[in-house]
Amino acid sequence: MKPLKIAFVLMVLVSTCIWSTTDTRAQSKKEFTIYMVFWRGCEEACAGFKEYIAEKGIDAELVIRNANRDKAKLPAFVEEARALEADLVVTWGTSVTRGIAGTLSDQSDPRFINDIPVVFMVVADPVGSQVIVSYEKTGRANVTGTRNRVPETVNINTIRSYFPAFKRLGLLYNTNEHNSVIKVQEIAKLAKTMNFELVALELELGSDGKPKTESIPVRMAELDAANVDFIYLGSSSFLDVHRDIFTQSAVDHGIPVLSPYERLVRDSHALLSIAARYQDVGRLAGRQVKSILIDGQKPGDLPVLSVDQYAYVINMTTARKLNMFPSVEILQIAETVE
Repeated sequence: MKPLKIAFVLMVLVSTCIWSTTDTRAQSKKEFTIYMVFWRGCEEACAGFKEYIAEKGIDAELVIRNANRDKAKLPAFVEEARALEADLVVTWGTSVTRGIAGTLSDQSDPRFINDIPVVFMVVADPVGSQVIVSYEKTGRANVTGTRNRVPETVNINTIRSYFPAFKRLGLLYNTNEHNSVIKVQEIAKLAKTMNFELVALELELGSDGKPKTESIPVRMAELDAANVDFIYLGSSSFLDVHRDIFTQSAVDHGIPVLSPYERLVRDSHALLSIAARYQDVGRLAGRQVKSILIDGQKPGDLPVLSVDQYAYVINMTTARKLNMFPSVEILQIAETVE
């Protein structure tokens, strides 16, 4: 073969290889990049979200980051989401959402994401936390989310239906978590209108500004001394993480716990829970993401979606230890676990 002809063939082969490689890379690149930040790792809501995205065939790369209950990590996640040119950001929890998207007063602050769509989930009180204006209209062009908590009036009425003599509610809270403080304020207002007394105690903080685990049983003894009839967890990732110490300490003092987190009943020692399943919350967040990325809707035009089904769960092992058995009427609507 002549040298010129050989060179031409080689050029064709090389160009074909380059084209093939480029084409393969283009095919492997996902259509969307969804950046996700969690407060304590990829849990049930995360699993529900991934399940929904897969079911709907949304072609997206999920970049998952774990703050591991450390607010100091959040600014770096904001920068990384921008550097990756994420198409959408999903946040889990009040601390993460406020650290990534900021509040209503932060909409022009470059430290927060105001130019990328944000979908939040598992935020105890997004209105009280100043993340949004209302559930119907968020008041923020790039933000929408999900609502998973039952109204607190439902929780109080649930306690009363289980224990009609209820008069005094105990609550431990973590001043290092904004959602925990907001929830105390909400319950305090409710106590005046629903005619019960609230005994709310702060967890002791260490020199690092974080609550001490050993302060849980100490504060529990104080709630016992205050003669509370029931303890409500309120909102606290710290107490959720340390649920065994929290709920066992309550049982040791003969006090029942109502938890907004179902796992404290199923996997620990809380007496009862009426709550949305986190897997359903994750799927609901997936619906919001589909509306934005696939259907082309603007986040600010979407109302915050609410979970419409709640699980009423009773831990019968705890009920026996406390000698507090549910009525026949309650057993007809509740799920019991051991």
